Amino acid sequence: MGIYKIIDIVGISEKSFADAAKNAVIGAAKTVRKIRRAEVMKFDVKVEDDKPVLYRAEMQISFEIER
Repeated sequence: MGIYKIIDIVGISEKSFADAAKNAVIGAAKTVRKIRRAEVMKFDVKVEDDKPVLYRAEMQISFEIER
């Protein structure tokens, strides 16, 4: 049975919320191993000139601590 740590991350995308969430996990996986779960806590969008220009996904990821 493992021990897990939870960290907060933010992904961004110019395309969609789904891409923002995917980018967050892919980015975290570059420095964190054994990611087990990713949970979206909040979505928001940056708006300029009445148009969405940047989608953000605030997430928590959990990963197993290596011993």
